[in-house]
Amino acid sequence: MSEDVLLETRGALGLVTLNRPKALNALSLEMCHVMHPRLDAWAADPSVKAVVIRGAGGRAFCAGGDVRAVASSVARSDASLSREFFRAEYALNHRIHHFPKPFIALVDGICMGGGLGLSVHGAFRVVTEKLVLAMPETAIGIFPDVGGGWFLPRFPGEAGTYLGLTGARCDAADALWLGYATHRVESSRLEDVVGALAAADWSGPGREVAARVLQGFPQDAGASGLAARADVIDRCFQGNRVEDILAALEREGTAWAEETRATLLRMSPTSLRVTLRQLRIGRGQDYDTTARMEYRLSQALTQRPDFQEGIRAVLVDKDQKPRWSPATLAEVSDAEVEACFAARPGDELELPALG
Repeated sequence: MSEDVLLETRGALGLVTLNRPKALNALSLEMCHVMHPRLDAWAADPSVKAVVIRGAGGRAFCAGGDVRAVASSVARSDASLSREFFRAEYALNHRIHHFPKPFIALVDGICMGGGLGLSVHGAFRVVTEKLVLAMPETAIGIFPDVGGGWFLPRFPGEAGTYLGLTGARCDAADALWLGYATHRVESSRLEDVVGALAAADWSGPGREVAARVLQGFPQDAGASGLAARADVIDRCFQGNRVEDILAALEREGTAWAEETRATLLRMSPTSLRVTLRQLRIGRGQDYDTTARMEYRLSQALTQRPDFQEGIRAVLVDKDQKPRWSPATLAEVSDAEVEACFAARPGDELELPALG
């Protein structure tokens, strides 16, 4: 199983390669268990000055967490994998978020869900012309996890609300405008980036050294389509109720607004309401508090029927025709939403203090 993650040192670099190209480098429980202790070791090793993480195969950095495995386990009335997977994933993201050295993600191709958890929490995110970035969880009956409640509200304006609710895809220019990406590099030059980082003189402050090396590979990303729609996104997605967002889109009356409204109406109503609440709460929370909140959501929503149905419709049968339960926003009560955020005595996420 360790072959799903390749770990090596190259010069002063710790190098992580996600190595499940046929699965678009989807993150499994075992991969979390392999990476985390090595990151702990590299954090404490003075000979390792920075860590680089990348994906194998050229198609994806990481297409997300291995939710099919979680759904299969839950379908057998076994919640243990859901607990273990989300605990391990949040612990790994926490390790990256608080990593004491430059953590550099080379994000080439598809990066969704868990892929953002492995990248956005680090110091540098280098994207390429092949980037496809998204948080598509409302389409499978869950919510933007891996810290989405922390990083989505910190994107400009209401862009994070739009992305978290609709699962809309972003390119490299969008990612730079959002602040997700720190640099854009040609995909064909990523191996050169690794070589330059490995050969760098790391005698100065680590972040300054990494930034100087990455600035040696500049590439213009062009204009962001997301930025061009910032005003209408802010206008339509500022509401605190999903119904208000739908009404604002209907008032807008443009083709984009109608398409966006239709997209929202295809998503799990429960997921939409929980996600909007998550993003509004996350505006005022630090990352660790948000991670604990999201662990509660992960356990609540993976036990609901929409998770099984979303996985079936999107990833198994691929008919894209989920039958949600409840089927409409009006049927999702405030009490049901709040219950997903409730404390779970004996099953809370514990995160260590890290430097």
